This record gives sequence, C-alpha cells and structure tokens, in this order.
Amino acid sequence: MVNIEAPPISRKMHDLTHQVVLLTGIGAVGNTGWGNGAAIATLFARQGAIIFGCDLNLEAAETTKSRILAESSTTDITIMKADVTSSTSVKEFVDACIKKHGRIDILVNNVGRSDPGDPVSISEEVWDAQMDVNLKSVYLTSHLVLPIMEAQKTGGNIVNISSVSGLRYIGKPQVAYSTTKAAILSFTRTTAVIYADKGVRLNSVVPGLINTPLVKMLADKYAGGDYEGYCKVRDQQVPMGRMGSAWDVANAALFLASKEASYITGTEIVVDGGLTQSTGRT
Repeated sequence: MVNIEAPPISRKMHDLTHQVVLLTGIGAVGNTGWGNGAAIATLFARQGAIIFGCDLNLEAAETTKSRILAESSTTDITIMKADVTSSTSVKEFVDACIKKHGRIDILVNNVGRSDPGDPVSISEEVWDAQMDVNLKSVYLTSHLVLPIMEAQKTGGNIVNISSVSGLRYIGKPQVAYSTTKAAILSFTRTTAVIYADKGVRLNSVVPGLINTPLVKMLADKYAGGDYEGYCKVRDQQVPMGRMGSAWDVANAALFLASKEASYITGTEIVVDGGLTQSTGRT
C-alpha cells in the first residue's frame, strides 16, 4: 500500500500570496455593480495575489484598481490599456508583466461580448469581431504565456471564462457568441492534456445568467431597452429563481487557480443555478 502523507496544514484556504496574476478584462463599468473581471481581481487580491490587469477601457480599469486599493493600500496592482484582439498589444501586456514581476503564475482570460444574430442575419464583420474578442484573445494570451509557465519550476495555471451559451441554447439568437464559448471549452480541454505533464493546468469557469452591469447592454440588444423586464425574464429562466453574481464566478475562478485544485485540469465548473440541467426554462 502506498503511504500518502497528508498535505501540510494551511491557515488560509485558496492562498495566492505572491502569486502573479495576469488578468484580461479587469475593468469595472461605472461605480455601481460588479463585473466578472473586477470581482475576480478583487477576490484574488484579498487572497494575497499580485494583480497585473488590462482592459480596452483604461478608465474602467482604474475604477477596479481604486476599489482594490481602497480595501488594502498595500496591494500590488498594475493596470494598463490593451487590445486583446491584437497580437502586438497582447505581447506588450505580457512583456510588461514579465519586466515588472519576472513571472506569471496565473492567467485569467475574462474578456467577452455578445452580439445578436443567426447565421443568416449576422454580418461577416460581426462574426469576425466575435471570433476575435471571445476566442482569438484566449489564443493570443495562451500563445505567449504557456512557454513562460512551462519554463517556471512552479509551472502555472490558466482559467478561461466561458459561458453556458457554449453548452446549450439559452433563448437568445447569438450564434457567434455561442460558437466562441463552446470553442473556448474545447481549446481549454485540449491544451490541458497537452500541458498536463509540463506543470501547467487549464480549466474553465462556465457562468450562466449573471447579474452584472453588462446586463443593461444586453437589455438594449435583446429586449428593446426594457432593463427591468429583461432582468425578470432572466431570473425566471433559472431554476434557483435568480441570476448569479460576479462573485459566484470569482469564487469558482479562485478555486481553480488555487493549490486546492492542484489535481484538477481539463475540466470546467458550471456556475448557473441549475440552468443547463433544466428543461422547458428557456
């Protein structure tokens, strides 16, 4: 019988002290509500992580930084503007992090946008833009960060934010978005196997209907601007009777990024209140 020793006692679950986290889509839209990126950055910072984040909207990134520093003025956080659909911009982002910290322990790919349309109505330009923002961005960061993580003695791990739209139809005609989110899951699973013996883990968080500031934008696209009515419909779609929050997504990302998940790779955590397992609620 193999004698497996118990792990050392940890006084702090999901401890990310001194872990360098590269995070895309860190921005917070406005001063109210929490988006996934802002919540992930804040939660990781609370666990001791060093945050290096980017956003296309620098003002939104500054908002998240200010929130984090208001909680703890000693948090090491750097933000910069970057376009994650551009290989040049992503390289500048990654290089800046390496120049400052010399390593990347955790990569969180969080950017994404949804535009309506089925294969007939959606334009080629919108299709291409969805592919770039939601999918190409994951490739570009991984392309640069994986060799860095592989070369580190401590390896690293990547958490990609997908969507239940990549698992099933959820009532909105968003074929390009659904396609990219399904592709992220496949990209993550495949790459996880390839890098399983290289000290690098890859997993996905799969959010369902999450109540973030972006819901207002979705209401404009899909419900003619009826925000309250749109929120009510989304709540009713979920078996638990309510949308989730960005903190639900952040907690799942934190677990996958932590040492407590050290034997987990190539899979996903679905955070959806039971939506994907339900029938008739679309």
